[in-house]
Amino acid sequence: MRQVILDTETTGLEVQRGHRIIEIGCVEFVQRRPTGRTFHCYLNPDRQIDEGARAVTGIEDDFLLDKPRFADIAAEFLEFIEGAEVIAHNAAFDVGFIDAELARAGLARARLADYCGVLDTLALAREKFPGQRNSLDALCKRLGVDNSHRDMHGALVDASLLADVYLALTAGQGQLGFESESAQVEVAVSATHVRIAVRPRVMRAGDSDLAQHAARLEAIEKASKGACIWKRVDAA
Repeated sequence: MRQVILDTETTGLEVQRGHRIIEIGCVEFVQRRPTGRTFHCYLNPDRQIDEGARAVTGIEDDFLLDKPRFADIAAEFLEFIEGAEVIAHNAAFDVGFIDAELARAGLARARLADYCGVLDTLALAREKFPGQRNSLDALCKRLGVDNSHRDMHGALVDASLLADVYLALTAGQGQLGFESESAQVEVAVSATHVRIAVRPRVMRAGDSDLAQHAARLEAIEKASKGACIWKRVDAA
């Protein structure tokens, strides 16, 4: 599966009031592993940045004057994300701004959903941690993701952090032990498909494990008044 972790920075919070994208950052993953490919650009929004946005991004209006406009990079951006699953935090925000830029650029397909699927990590986090703070910073702290280098909001930095947060949020989903150094991996390639077979190392019980197992069976035997089936299986 190809995934693109995406973040944007904008001139303000309300797309309905004409606020625009000023930075896009994307990180590509394939089969939950980074490929090293990224997409990153600053954009000239043709309007001033709100003071609040300037404070959190550190981006000044003058810095963007010689930067391309969204229409100039739209084709390259869409080529990067097309066919992927795009992952964003509070995805409705990013999608709303991107859709507005696509429409403004006059493209025939003027919605992000026309090019890719979208997954919202904020929804995932709220499901996993209901009633808790689920901002990107809060999730980094909760999930052990190092964000000490993040002193300002930046699209590429935040996309990279979100990638680690997403992997931690979804740990164990769809993984077959590829991370284990002891696993033996075979890859069979044909003209039509790739088959990956994983043979993990067999971990055998040690003396302490066997002792705990025996004690547990004794407890079950006592509680069930001699009806512990596992003791009869062991005896057989």
